[in-house]
Amino acid sequence: MSQSSNKKDLKRKILSGNRVSSEEAVNLFSWDIIELGEAGDARRTMASAVNEVGFIIDRIINYTNICEAACDFCAYHARANLIDPYELSDNEILEKVQELLSIGGTQVMLQGGLHPDYTLNKYVDMVTNIKSRFPQIYLHSFSPSELVHISRKSSVPLGEVISALKDAGLDSVPGASDLLVDEIRSKVSPRKINRDTWADAIFALHRHGMKSSATMTYGMGETNENRIEHLNFVREIQDKTGIFRAFIPWSFSPTNTGLRDIEPATGLDYLKIVAISRIFLDNITFIQAGWLTEGLKLAQIALTMGANDMGGVLMEEKVVKATGIETRSGVEEFIDIIKNAGKTPYLRDSEYKKIRTY
Repeated sequence: MSQSSNKKDLKRKILSGNRVSSEEAVNLFSWDIIELGEAGDARRTMASAVNEVGFIIDRIINYTNICEAACDFCAYHARANLIDPYELSDNEILEKVQELLSIGGTQVMLQGGLHPDYTLNKYVDMVTNIKSRFPQIYLHSFSPSELVHISRKSSVPLGEVISALKDAGLDSVPGASDLLVDEIRSKVSPRKINRDTWADAIFALHRHGMKSSATMTYGMGETNENRIEHLNFVREIQDKTGIFRAFIPWSFSPTNTGLRDIEPATGLDYLKIVAISRIFLDNITFIQAGWLTEGLKLAQIALTMGANDMGGVLMEEKVVKATGIETRSGVEEFIDIIKNAGKTPYLRDSEYKKIRTY
């Protein structure tokens, strides 16, 4: 069978809504960007028939940058020697939550990496303090790596860690998947958990009735086959659990990191990954346009190629900023970008339920 016939068969398969294999997904990287984008948008209409794009008002609170993982792709941890080490006090954290509430925000993401001295009690106290003062705030916080780290530091089983944090008021946990290929993880983040341990944490969250998201950090020297391996791992877990509310791909920036020699991923790479993710991840409703790392204009194009969520109007973010990327946005700009992409914008909550349409 000719290459042209194979492509026609694959296109027919995509447009009919059938599941695409890993081998077929790798071939999609060779497609023309316009044709690929149209296929991605067609699959988007199958995932969600409405021509709408949501966003949330949230805040990332980086409560410390003292992290023993010291990943090569991170410019934010204290050992990167770009930012002085710090730890926020309880009052400083509460002040930041209050500032978010004052502008109508609803979600807080607590992120702090793998602190060498923090144990379960520290994290439970952090969650309890926020929830007792601001019970209306949704805490979408920490990560699988942090949960495993807490378990090991505290000599407490992972399930008990999750149960204690949930009882304290933790609502859900970001997937923070990096790249789920151990060959790459062992090179760029050898002190973080491997792929199977990440999956163990996701399954444990599922057993405790908690939701998560999945991400993909690409542009770290991986192949297209590695990228599809990551997507396939996410898809298999979603088949078993339905735990992921959304998928968020974003590119790694080598600036200010230990991987400066890697050639940066391009905007074309990003748009292809958005479309391919939409086509391949047929069991995840929301694909997020990564404006924070890719910029607002590229995120707007992604909304025509399979993405159907803009994520958060982040009030504060420091980890990506440490790499040299600084992108700012606000509600009005989000509304304009979504409308100019031919979509209807709406404000949502953390469970992707509509609060207000614009």
